[in-house]
Order: sequence, then C-alpha cells, then structure tokens
Amino acid sequence: MNLLFKALGDPTRRQIIDLLRKRDMNAGEIADYFSISKPSISHHLDLLKQANVVLSIKEGQFITYSLNTTVFDEMVKWVIDISDKQTKKARSKK
Repeated sequence: MNLLFKALGDPTRRQIIDLLRKRDMNAGEIADYFSISKPSISHHLDLLKQANVVLSIKEGQFITYSLNTTVFDEMVKWVIDISDKQTKKARSKK
C-alpha cells in the first residue's frame, strides 16, 4: 500500500494514470504528452509498475502499458473498511 500512495503522490504519475484510463499506450506515446525527458517518463512508469498501478506487455520492440484497476479496487475497499470501523466506533459511544 505504501508504494501505491507514493505512486499517487506525484502529479506526473497521476497524469499518466489519467492517460491510461482512456487507452493503453507505449512509453513514447505517453512521453508525447509531457515536456520532460523520456528517461524521466520511464522512471515514473517504473514506479507505477512497482506499485502495481500499471501493467506492461512487451509487443515487439514496444512495451504497452495499461492501467491495473484491481489495485484501485483494493484501495477503495481499504478506505471503506476504515470508514466503517470509524462509524461503528462512533455509534458505540452514543
């Protein structure tokens, strides 16, 4: 979970996630949307992969990146669990 929050903490990585919400892309296509170097984009993609936010598939000489929505489902479940516990705790104090 720590890697996920680290990945989401950077605005460039959040923009990459937004791009991948629309369609799968390779690193070059992603880099076209930014004014930073391609190695920097690769670094951001590597951190997103480590956090399991994106999946990568090698297709010939290109690597196609796609969004892994299951990690977000797990995060939402975790947040809901926290909220439910706090709600139950507050009700028990009444």
